[in-house]
Amino acid sequence: MPVTTLADRLQDDLTTAMKARDQVTTATLRMAIAAVKEAAVAGSAAKQLSDDEVEAVLRTQVKRRDEAAEAFRDGDRPEQAAKEIAERDILANYLPKGLDEAELATIVDGALAEGGFSEPAQMGQAMKAVMAAVGGRADGKAVSALVKQRLTS
Repeated sequence: MPVTTLADRLQDDLTTAMKARDQVTTATLRMAIAAVKEAAVAGSAAKQLSDDEVEAVLRTQVKRRDEAAEAFRDGDRPEQAAKEIAERDILANYLPKGLDEAELATIVDGALAEGGFSEPAQMGQAMKAVMAAVGGRADGKAVSALVKQRLTS
């Protein structure tokens, strides 16, 4: 069985959604594929994106859907917020599962100990090390709050 990339999986799932006449999934995957293609041609030369780069594009799309849903909720438009949440859920299926609080705390503690970070003045360096260890499996705000807590205690 040939190894398929994440971009190939998106395209295959789009075809399946179109055949099933699933309008929400079809529209969501079309937007995601367009964002991936846009990222592939950004810069000085077009390139084939790795799965990690495709995941980064999808994470951005998920974050945009979360922000839009929040804006629609604040604007008293719950039906539009629900649509954004549905799209976010579809895209989130293509991302690795996030870390729970205990796993995140373990990674943060390990990265801080490995780098010898113990003072709040080292926040920037500590964040760089921790975010590399987390690998995009946790929200930056949550990581930042935990690193700050660990460095100030």
